[in-house]
Amino acid sequence: MKLSVLDQSPASQGSTAADAVAESVQLARHCERLNYHRYWVSEHHNSDSIVGTAPEVLMAAIAATTQRIRVGSAGVMLPHYSALKVAEQFRVLEAIAPGRIDLGIGRAPGSDRLTAYALNPSDDGMADQFPQQVRTLQHWVAGEPLPEAHPFRNITAHPTGPTSPEMWILGSSDYGAQLAAHFGLPYAFAYFFSEGRGVEQALQLYRQNYRPSPRYPAPVPTICVWALAADTEQEARHLLKTREHWRVGFEQGLRLPLISPEEADRQSYGEADLARIASVRSKALVGTGEQVLEKISVLGQQLGLDEIVINTWAFDPMARRRSYELIAKAAGMV
Repeated sequence: MKLSVLDQSPASQGSTAADAVAESVQLARHCERLNYHRYWVSEHHNSDSIVGTAPEVLMAAIAATTQRIRVGSAGVMLPHYSALKVAEQFRVLEAIAPGRIDLGIGRAPGSDRLTAYALNPSDDGMADQFPQQVRTLQHWVAGEPLPEAHPFRNITAHPTGPTSPEMWILGSSDYGAQLAAHFGLPYAFAYFFSEGRGVEQALQLYRQNYRPSPRYPAPVPTICVWALAADTEQEARHLLKTREHWRVGFEQGLRLPLISPEEADRQSYGEADLARIASVRSKALVGTGEQVLEKISVLGQQLGLDEIVINTWAFDPMARRRSYELIAKAAGMV
């Protein structure tokens, strides 16, 4: 089973957001040396904890400084943007790194409503036009002509070239699964969003309703999990405290930089907070590299997957790098 990476550029207390972005570029190189299959970066806005706001820009830096690993977005929130502009951006990326670019797109705002409005003040039900945007984008990204009756038929997304990005639909609900199936596109389920709730139904809908396309004659599903490995299980559980604290704040509408596990240990939590922490602990894929890989492998077998994408946060960037290294070693990738 292939292993890949989702990096959300998490920011830590005491460091700058710029440090987090620079670390994303360094982590990509590290994961390439570890032979991960692809490296995806996300789009979030108005958040002090997840500071990757422009995946297409970050991808350009990563693509230009790596040689083999696939580089992609997970994803571009398409309703904020023109399909043509997104197509042009990713055609440029494809020119920088031919045969290595993934265009993952989503419908969610990746922010609060006011921020979404600030991103696109002219948004007039763009989320409802998402399927039409996807179809148009699919043609432009692939370098294929639009249907004759389409008003943009005479527009080409440049630069053209012999290769084109892989398009993925991202989601955490049945909607994305059915849309990906309808258009014959690969589908990535955000397992870590909901701790896996709804994944079986979404993948079943995707596979049952899949309409083969020339590039993807069969369904191409994956999921993205949150996982953390350390040299000992005790250390991994200690590092997890950072994520537990962030999750409690997230439920309260807070989007703050990550705090250290030691600082998280000193926090006072109410009953509801402790229940949320217990839920995170019970479902977290944490432990040694071998333990985490075993949990990921079991999940992959249960869901019939050939690839799983791993998202990891840690207060210390070196702990995050070590986590990906330990999992790669356990998988025999290095």
